[in-house]
Amino acid sequence: MFDDLSDIDAANVVRCARTLLRRPLLRADGPDGELVSLVYRHRFVLQDLFARLLGYRLVVERRFARLYKAGPGEDDSRGVLGLSPRGYAYVALTMAVLIGIGRQTLLSRLVADVRAAAVEAGLEVVDDVVDRRALTAALRHLVSLGVLHETEGTVDMQTEALITVDTDLLGQLLTGPVGEASSPERLVELAARTGPRGVEHAVRRKLVENPVVLYADLPPEQAEWLRRNQRKESVLLETTFGLYTESRSEGVLAADPEDYLTDLYFPGTSTVARLALLALPSLLEDEPRADGRHPVARERLVEVCGGLVEDYPAAWSKQFTDDLDRLADEVLELLRRMGLAVSTEDGWLLNAAAHRWLPQPDGDPEREVEQPVVVPEVPSWSLFDEESV
Repeated sequence: MFDDLSDIDAANVVRCARTLLRRPLLRADGPDGELVSLVYRHRFVLQDLFARLLGYRLVVERRFARLYKAGPGEDDSRGVLGLSPRGYAYVALTMAVLIGIGRQTLLSRLVADVRAAAVEAGLEVVDDVVDRRALTAALRHLVSLGVLHETEGTVDMQTEALITVDTDLLGQLLTGPVGEASSPERLVELAARTGPRGVEHAVRRKLVENPVVLYADLPPEQAEWLRRNQRKESVLLETTFGLYTESRSEGVLAADPEDYLTDLYFPGTSTVARLALLALPSLLEDEPRADGRHPVARERLVEVCGGLVEDYPAAWSKQFTDDLDRLADEVLELLRRMGLAVSTEDGWLLNAAAHRWLPQPDGDPEREVEQPVVVPEVPSWSLFDEESV
Protein backbone atom coordinates (compact mmCIF):
# COMPACT_ATOMS: atom_id res chain seq x y z
CA MET A 1 0.00 0.00 0.00
CA PHE A 2 2.78 2.45 0.96
CA ASP A 3 5.70 0.83 -0.90
CA ASP A 4 6.58 4.03 -2.79
CA LEU A 5 6.53 6.25 0.30
CA SER A 6 9.20 6.91 2.89
CA ASP A 7 8.52 5.80 6.45
CA ILE A 8 7.72 9.38 7.46
CA ASP A 9 5.32 9.94 4.56
CA ALA A 10 3.64 6.58 5.19
CA ALA A 11 3.13 7.48 8.85
CA ASN A 12 1.69 10.85 7.82
CA VAL A 13 -0.74 9.18 5.40
CA VAL A 14 -1.96 6.87 8.16
CA ARG A 15 -2.36 9.86 10.48
CA CYS A 16 -4.37 11.74 7.83
CA ALA A 17 -6.53 8.69 7.08
CA ARG A 18 -7.36 8.25 10.76
CA THR A 19 -8.21 11.93 11.10
CA LEU A 20 -10.54 11.82 8.10
CA LEU A 21 -12.33 8.77 9.48
CA ARG A 22 -12.86 10.65 12.75
CA ARG A 23 -13.70 13.98 11.06
CA PRO A 24 -15.13 13.40 7.56
CA LEU A 25 -15.47 17.18 7.15
CA LEU A 26 -12.02 18.46 8.09
CA ARG A 27 -11.69 22.26 8.13
CA ALA A 28 -8.61 24.43 8.53
CA ASP A 29 -10.44 26.48 11.17
CA GLY A 30 -11.86 23.45 12.99
CA PRO A 31 -10.61 20.62 15.22
CA ASP A 32 -7.44 18.97 13.85
CA GLY A 33 -7.40 21.74 11.25
CA GLU A 34 -3.60 21.85 11.25
CA LEU A 35 -3.67 18.60 9.25
CA VAL A 36 -5.53 20.05 6.26
CA SER A 37 -2.26 21.07 4.57
CA LEU A 38 -0.85 17.57 5.16
CA VAL A 39 -4.00 16.00 3.71
CA TYR A 40 -3.67 18.28 0.67
CA ARG A 41 -0.05 17.22 0.22
CA HIS A 42 -0.95 13.50 0.25
CA ARG A 43 -4.37 13.90 -1.39
CA PHE A 44 -3.74 11.53 -4.31
CA VAL A 45 -2.51 8.69 -2.08
CA LEU A 46 -5.42 9.23 0.31
CA GLN A 47 -7.99 9.37 -2.46
CA ASP A 48 -6.69 6.09 -3.87
CA LEU A 49 -6.57 4.50 -0.40
CA PHE A 50 -10.18 5.32 0.49
CA ALA A 51 -11.50 4.45 -2.98
CA ARG A 52 -9.81 1.04 -3.11
CA LEU A 53 -10.25 -0.08 0.49
CA LEU A 54 -13.67 1.36 1.39
CA GLY A 55 -15.23 2.69 -1.80
CA TYR A 56 -15.31 6.21 -0.29
CA ARG A 57 -14.86 9.42 -2.29
CA LEU A 58 -12.47 12.06 -0.93
CA VAL A 59 -12.61 15.72 -1.99
CA VAL A 60 -9.62 17.84 -0.95
CA GLU A 61 -9.36 21.62 -1.24
CA ARG A 62 -6.84 24.05 0.21
CA ARG A 63 -8.96 24.88 3.28
CA PHE A 64 -10.99 21.71 3.80
CA ALA A 65 -11.26 18.01 3.02
CA ARG A 66 -14.49 16.03 2.72
CA LEU A 67 -14.66 12.24 3.02
CA TYR A 68 -17.96 10.94 1.68
CA LYS A 69 -18.79 7.93 3.82
CA ALA A 70 -21.70 5.58 3.33
CA GLY A 71 -24.86 6.22 5.31
CA PRO A 72 -25.73 4.01 8.28
CA GLY A 73 -28.99 2.79 6.74
CA GLU A 74 -31.53 1.76 9.35
CA ASP A 75 -28.93 1.74 12.13
CA ASP A 76 -29.62 4.78 14.31
CA SER A 77 -26.87 4.10 16.83
CA ARG A 78 -24.36 6.39 15.09
CA GLY A 79 -26.45 9.56 15.20
CA VAL A 80 -25.46 12.94 16.60
CA LEU A 81 -26.07 13.11 20.35
CA GLY A 82 -28.49 15.89 21.21
CA LEU A 83 -30.33 15.85 17.89
CA SER A 84 -33.90 14.57 18.09
CA PRO A 85 -35.79 13.38 14.98
CA ARG A 86 -37.30 16.85 14.74
CA GLY A 87 -33.81 18.31 15.08
CA TYR A 88 -32.65 16.21 12.13
CA ALA A 89 -35.63 17.44 10.13
CA TYR A 90 -34.64 21.02 10.91
CA VAL A 91 -31.06 20.33 9.78
CA ALA A 92 -32.35 19.20 6.39
CA LEU A 93 -34.79 22.10 6.11
CA THR A 94 -32.13 24.64 7.12
CA MET A 95 -29.74 23.32 4.48
CA ALA A 96 -32.48 23.64 1.87
CA VAL A 97 -33.21 27.22 2.92
CA LEU A 98 -29.53 28.22 2.99
CA ILE A 99 -29.10 27.38 -0.69
CA GLY A 100 -30.99 30.54 -1.70
CA ILE A 101 -30.42 32.85 1.25
CA GLY A 102 -27.03 34.33 0.32
CA ARG A 103 -23.81 34.63 2.32
CA GLN A 104 -25.27 36.55 5.25
CA THR A 105 -28.65 36.65 6.91
CA LEU A 106 -30.35 37.69 10.10
CA LEU A 107 -31.25 34.89 12.49
CA SER A 108 -34.90 35.98 12.57
CA ARG A 109 -35.19 35.70 8.81
CA LEU A 110 -33.48 32.30 8.77
CA VAL A 111 -35.80 30.96 11.47
CA ALA A 112 -38.88 32.30 9.69
CA ASP A 113 -37.78 30.73 6.38
CA VAL A 114 -37.01 27.38 8.01
CA ARG A 115 -40.39 27.22 9.73
CA ALA A 116 -42.12 28.19 6.48
CA ALA A 117 -40.26 25.35 4.74
CA ALA A 118 -41.36 23.00 7.51
CA VAL A 119 -45.01 23.92 6.98
CA GLU A 120 -44.57 23.45 3.23
CA ALA A 121 -43.06 20.00 3.88
CA GLY A 122 -46.12 19.02 5.94
CA LEU A 123 -44.61 19.36 9.42
CA GLU A 124 -46.72 20.84 12.18
CA VAL A 125 -44.90 23.84 13.63
CA VAL A 126 -45.75 25.03 17.13
CA ASP A 127 -43.57 27.74 18.62
CA ASP A 128 -43.01 26.07 21.97
CA VAL A 129 -39.99 25.06 24.05
CA VAL A 130 -39.58 21.67 22.35
CA ASP A 131 -39.68 23.17 18.86
CA ARG A 132 -37.23 25.95 19.74
CA ARG A 133 -34.81 23.47 21.30
CA ALA A 134 -34.93 21.26 18.20
CA LEU A 135 -34.31 24.20 15.86
CA THR A 136 -31.54 25.59 18.06
CA ALA A 137 -29.85 22.16 18.16
CA ALA A 138 -30.01 21.99 14.36
CA LEU A 139 -28.46 25.44 13.97
CA ARG A 140 -25.81 24.61 16.59
CA HIS A 141 -24.90 21.46 14.65
CA LEU A 142 -24.41 23.47 11.46
CA VAL A 143 -22.25 25.93 13.42
CA SER A 144 -20.09 23.03 14.66
CA LEU A 145 -19.65 21.88 11.05
CA GLY A 146 -18.48 25.35 10.03
CA VAL A 147 -21.37 25.93 7.63
CA LEU A 148 -22.80 28.72 9.81
CA HIS A 149 -20.72 31.37 11.55
CA GLU A 150 -22.07 33.55 14.34
CA THR A 151 -20.77 36.91 13.09
CA GLU A 152 -22.71 38.92 15.66
CA GLY A 153 -24.73 37.27 18.42
CA THR A 154 -25.53 33.56 18.68
CA VAL A 155 -28.03 31.12 17.21
CA ASP A 156 -29.66 30.48 20.58
CA MET A 157 -32.69 32.57 19.48
CA GLN A 158 -32.57 34.71 22.60
CA THR A 159 -31.70 37.88 20.67
CA GLU A 160 -31.15 38.92 17.06
CA ALA A 161 -27.95 37.68 15.41
CA LEU A 162 -26.08 38.09 12.14
CA ILE A 163 -25.22 34.75 10.55
CA THR A 164 -22.61 34.17 7.83
CA VAL A 165 -22.99 31.14 5.56
CA ASP A 166 -20.04 29.20 4.16
CA THR A 167 -21.57 28.26 0.83
CA ASP A 168 -18.56 26.16 -0.21
CA LEU A 169 -18.95 23.85 2.79
CA LEU A 170 -22.73 23.87 2.42
CA GLY A 171 -22.35 22.27 -0.99
CA GLN A 172 -20.21 19.49 0.49
CA LEU A 173 -22.58 18.29 3.23
CA LEU A 174 -24.98 15.97 1.43
CA THR A 175 -23.69 12.50 0.66
CA GLY A 176 -26.84 10.73 -0.50
CA PRO A 177 -27.98 10.97 -4.15
CA VAL A 178 -31.01 13.21 -3.58
CA GLY A 179 -31.77 13.43 -7.30
CA GLU A 180 -32.12 9.62 -7.57
CA ALA A 181 -34.37 9.17 -4.53
CA SER A 182 -38.13 9.04 -4.90
CA SER A 183 -38.82 8.97 -1.15
CA PRO A 184 -37.00 9.48 2.16
CA GLU A 185 -36.77 5.71 2.64
CA ARG A 186 -35.21 5.34 -0.81
CA LEU A 187 -32.66 8.07 -0.02
CA VAL A 188 -31.57 6.25 3.15
CA GLU A 189 -31.27 3.02 1.16
CA LEU A 190 -29.23 4.61 -1.63
CA ALA A 191 -26.91 6.42 0.78
CA ALA A 192 -26.10 3.11 2.53
CA ARG A 193 -25.44 1.04 -0.59
CA THR A 194 -22.16 -0.85 -0.76
CA GLY A 195 -19.10 0.19 -2.72
CA PRO A 196 -17.97 -1.07 -6.12
CA ARG A 197 -16.42 -4.22 -4.62
CA GLY A 198 -19.65 -5.32 -3.01
CA VAL A 199 -19.13 -7.70 -0.09
CA GLU A 200 -15.48 -6.68 0.45
CA HIS A 201 -16.31 -2.98 0.83
CA ALA A 202 -19.42 -3.68 2.89
CA VAL A 203 -17.61 -5.80 5.48
CA ARG A 204 -14.52 -3.60 5.66
CA ARG A 205 -16.69 -0.53 6.24
CA LYS A 206 -18.33 -2.29 9.17
CA LEU A 207 -14.95 -3.18 10.66
CA VAL A 208 -13.71 0.40 10.39
CA GLU A 209 -16.89 2.17 11.48
CA ASN A 210 -18.17 -0.14 14.25
CA PRO A 211 -16.39 -1.39 17.38
CA VAL A 212 -17.88 -4.90 17.16
CA VAL A 213 -18.88 -6.91 14.09
CA LEU A 214 -20.70 -10.17 14.84
CA TYR A 215 -21.16 -12.95 12.32
CA ALA A 216 -24.77 -13.33 13.49
CA ASP A 217 -25.51 -9.77 12.32
CA LEU A 218 -24.04 -10.21 8.84
CA PRO A 219 -25.69 -11.64 5.74
CA PRO A 220 -24.36 -15.16 5.01
CA GLU A 221 -22.10 -14.10 2.14
CA GLN A 222 -20.51 -11.31 4.22
CA ALA A 223 -20.00 -13.58 7.24
CA GLU A 224 -18.32 -16.20 5.04
CA TRP A 225 -16.04 -13.58 3.44
CA LEU A 226 -14.95 -12.25 6.84
CA ARG A 227 -14.20 -15.74 8.18
CA ARG A 228 -11.98 -16.44 5.16
CA ASN A 229 -10.18 -13.09 5.20
CA GLN A 230 -10.02 -12.07 8.86
CA ARG A 231 -6.23 -12.49 9.16
CA LYS A 232 -5.51 -10.50 6.01
CA GLU A 233 -7.98 -7.81 7.10
CA SER A 234 -6.34 -7.55 10.52
CA VAL A 235 -2.98 -6.76 8.91
CA LEU A 236 -4.58 -4.32 6.47
CA LEU A 237 -6.52 -2.40 9.13
CA GLU A 238 -3.45 -2.10 11.35
CA THR A 239 -1.24 -0.91 8.49
CA THR A 240 -3.61 1.68 7.02
CA PHE A 241 -5.73 2.89 9.95
CA GLY A 242 -3.84 1.84 13.10
CA LEU A 243 -6.66 -0.46 14.23
CA TYR A 244 -5.98 -3.67 16.15
CA THR A 245 -8.46 -6.51 15.77
CA GLU A 246 -9.44 -9.40 18.01
CA SER A 247 -11.05 -12.37 16.29
CA ARG A 248 -13.36 -14.70 18.17
CA SER A 249 -15.80 -17.40 17.17
CA GLU A 250 -18.66 -14.89 17.47
CA GLY A 251 -17.07 -12.12 15.40
CA VAL A 252 -14.35 -9.46 15.19
CA LEU A 253 -13.61 -6.49 17.44
CA ALA A 254 -11.61 -3.56 16.06
CA ALA A 255 -9.93 -1.41 18.72
CA ASP A 256 -8.00 1.83 18.51
CA PRO A 257 -5.23 1.84 21.15
CA GLU A 258 -5.17 5.65 21.08
CA ASP A 259 -8.94 5.96 21.62
CA TYR A 260 -9.10 8.52 18.79
CA LEU A 261 -11.35 6.81 16.27
CA THR A 262 -14.47 6.92 18.39
CA ASP A 263 -17.04 9.47 19.45
CA LEU A 264 -18.29 7.26 22.28
CA TYR A 265 -16.08 5.89 25.04
CA PHE A 266 -16.63 2.76 27.11
CA PRO A 267 -15.78 2.35 29.91
CA GLY A 268 -16.37 5.98 30.76
CA THR A 269 -16.50 8.35 33.68
CA SER A 270 -20.18 9.31 33.62
CA THR A 271 -22.75 7.83 35.98
CA VAL A 272 -24.41 5.88 33.15
CA ALA A 273 -21.12 4.50 31.81
CA ARG A 274 -19.87 3.38 35.24
CA LEU A 275 -23.19 1.78 36.17
CA ALA A 276 -23.28 -0.02 32.80
CA LEU A 277 -19.80 -1.38 33.47
CA LEU A 278 -20.55 -2.53 37.02
CA ALA A 279 -23.85 -4.10 35.96
CA LEU A 280 -22.27 -6.38 33.35
CA PRO A 281 -21.04 -9.17 35.70
CA SER A 282 -24.55 -9.68 37.12
CA LEU A 283 -26.17 -9.51 33.69
CA LEU A 284 -23.75 -12.08 32.25
CA GLU A 285 -24.27 -14.70 34.98
CA ASP A 286 -26.89 -16.72 33.08
CA GLU A 287 -25.93 -19.23 30.42
CA PRO A 288 -25.68 -17.74 26.92
CA ARG A 289 -27.65 -18.85 23.90
CA ALA A 290 -26.10 -20.89 21.11
CA ASP A 291 -24.91 -17.70 19.37
CA GLY A 292 -23.11 -16.51 22.51
CA ARG A 293 -25.63 -13.81 23.42
CA HIS A 294 -27.10 -13.45 26.91
CA PRO A 295 -30.84 -12.68 27.28
CA VAL A 296 -31.45 -9.77 29.66
CA ALA A 297 -34.83 -8.64 30.91
CA ARG A 298 -35.21 -4.92 31.45
CA GLU A 299 -36.67 -5.61 34.90
CA ARG A 300 -33.44 -7.44 35.80
CA LEU A 301 -31.37 -4.44 34.73
CA VAL A 302 -33.52 -2.10 36.84
CA GLU A 303 -32.95 -4.42 39.81
CA VAL A 304 -29.17 -4.54 39.28
CA CYS A 305 -28.91 -0.76 38.86
CA GLY A 306 -31.01 -0.26 41.98
CA GLY A 307 -28.67 -2.50 43.95
CA LEU A 308 -25.60 -0.59 42.78
CA VAL A 309 -27.21 2.72 43.65
CA GLU A 310 -28.04 1.42 47.13
CA ASP A 311 -24.57 -0.07 47.69
CA TYR A 312 -22.66 3.03 46.59
CA PRO A 313 -25.02 5.93 47.30
CA ALA A 314 -22.42 8.69 47.07
CA ALA A 315 -20.93 7.61 43.74
CA TRP A 316 -23.68 8.62 41.33
CA SER A 317 -25.38 11.71 39.97
CA LYS A 318 -28.81 12.31 41.51
CA GLN A 319 -30.02 13.27 38.04
CA PHE A 320 -30.22 9.56 37.16
CA THR A 321 -30.45 7.67 40.44
CA ASP A 322 -33.74 9.30 41.42
CA ASP A 323 -35.39 7.55 38.45
CA LEU A 324 -34.24 3.92 38.07
CA ASP A 325 -36.40 3.30 34.99
CA ARG A 326 -34.76 6.18 33.17
CA LEU A 327 -31.35 5.01 34.37
CA ALA A 328 -31.93 1.52 32.96
CA ASP A 329 -32.98 3.01 29.60
CA GLU A 330 -29.82 5.14 29.50
CA VAL A 331 -27.64 2.12 30.28
CA LEU A 332 -29.28 0.03 27.56
CA GLU A 333 -28.92 2.85 25.04
CA LEU A 334 -25.21 3.18 25.80
CA LEU A 335 -24.66 -0.58 25.45
CA ARG A 336 -26.64 -0.57 22.20
CA ARG A 337 -24.61 2.29 20.72
CA MET A 338 -21.41 0.47 21.67
CA GLY A 339 -22.56 -2.68 19.87
CA LEU A 340 -22.75 -4.64 23.11
CA ALA A 341 -26.54 -5.04 23.23
CA VAL A 342 -29.33 -5.54 20.72
CA SER A 343 -33.05 -5.15 21.13
CA THR A 344 -35.40 -7.96 20.12
CA GLU A 345 -39.13 -8.61 20.34
CA ASP A 346 -38.53 -10.69 23.46
CA GLY A 347 -36.26 -8.20 25.24
CA TRP A 348 -32.56 -7.45 25.13
CA LEU A 349 -29.51 -9.53 24.28
CA LEU A 350 -25.96 -8.83 25.49
CA ASN A 351 -23.29 -9.72 22.95
CA ALA A 352 -20.33 -11.93 23.78
CA ALA A 353 -17.96 -8.94 23.51
CA ALA A 354 -19.37 -7.68 26.81
CA HIS A 355 -17.21 -10.32 28.55
CA ARG A 356 -14.20 -8.08 27.90
CA TRP A 357 -15.37 -5.93 30.81
CA LEU A 358 -15.89 -7.82 34.05
CA PRO A 359 -14.80 -5.33 36.72
CA GLN A 360 -14.28 -5.94 40.40
CA PRO A 361 -15.01 -3.08 42.83
CA ASP A 362 -12.02 -1.83 44.81
CA GLY A 363 -13.82 -2.28 48.12
CA ASP A 364 -16.99 -3.40 49.81
CA PRO A 365 -20.17 -1.34 49.48
CA GLU A 366 -20.16 1.69 51.74
CA ARG A 367 -23.46 0.99 53.43
CA GLU A 368 -24.45 3.12 56.36
CA VAL A 369 -23.75 1.08 59.51
CA GLU A 370 -24.94 2.29 62.89
CA GLN A 371 -21.88 2.89 65.01
CA PRO A 372 -21.93 2.08 68.76
CA VAL A 373 -21.82 5.03 71.12
CA VAL A 374 -18.48 5.18 72.90
CA VAL A 375 -18.51 6.73 76.41
CA PRO A 376 -15.06 8.02 77.34
CA GLU A 377 -13.69 6.66 80.57
CA VAL A 378 -13.01 9.09 83.45
CA PRO A 379 -9.45 8.57 84.69
CA SER A 380 -9.15 7.71 88.36
CA TRP A 381 -5.89 9.61 88.72
CA SER A 382 -3.75 12.22 87.11
CA LEU A 383 -0.05 12.76 86.70
CA PHE A 384 -0.58 16.08 88.39
CA ASP A 385 -2.21 14.63 91.47
CA GLU A 386 -0.04 15.11 94.53
CA GLU A 387 0.90 11.96 96.36
CA SER A 388 -0.73 11.88 99.77
CA VAL A 389 1.63 11.77 102.77
